[in-house]
Amino acid sequence: QVQLVESGGGLVQAGGSLRLSCAASGNGFNFYNMAWYRQAPAKQRELVARITTIGYTDYSDSVKGRFTISRDNAKKTVYLQMNSLKPDDTAVYYCNAVRNGWNYWGQGTQVTVSS
Repeated sequence: QVQLVESGGGLVQAGGSLRLSCAASGNGFNFYNMAWYRQAPAKQRELVARITTIGYTDYSDSVKGRFTISRDNAKKTVYLQMNSLKPDDTAVYYCNAVRNGWNYWGQGTQVTVSS
């Protein structure tokens, strides 16, 4: 089992940057595929970016070229560097860990981008 705690959200102007962190506790972090999702008001939760255990990354079309996901297994942390932020990026961002069919979520961190 793994527990996830996100941090780094906040209010930023359009064009600005934020870096989200997701700190994991528990064993076996190296064996979890990790991802960031987001959910805007009145919208479904959507996948933003994911990174596998061996570092393969994948992004949604809406953030490709602007966001970068990375992981530090020694620190049990996954990051989401967000550049060139847009008002449409405003949402609660959730960290997700998956292993052997088990799915774990953090509590989320709010990102608000003002125009």
